[in-house]
Amino acid sequence: MEMNIVVRALSALAQESRLAAFRFLVEAGPSGVPAGQIAEHLGLAPSSLSFHMKELTYANLVTVEQRGRYMIYSANYPAMNDLLAFLTDNCCGGHPCSPIHAASCKPTKEKAS
Repeated sequence: MEMNIVVRALSALAQESRLAAFRFLVEAGPSGVPAGQIAEHLGLAPSSLSFHMKELTYANLVTVEQRGRYMIYSANYPAMNDLLAFLTDNCCGGHPCSPIHAASCKPTKEKAS
């Protein structure tokens, strides 16, 4: 993955509303969500949402499709996976994580006391 693409994606996600919108779309699944529903979920004005979605689209993290009167946004899962692969590519020196290092390579959930 080219460094400028990585920087563009990380820059787009480095803003609270855009990160929340992207996470909402990832959770929503590949069928996507209409812009109005995203705005309502995030409590954003449509003009503000439009600005943020433009940034996510420019970063190739989100795709948009017009269906009738509606703009349907979807997470770009291949781009997301490429970004994650780039970020974790050198984990454990580029070798598969060993059981000894697995705790530092994978998120752990704290057990409830």
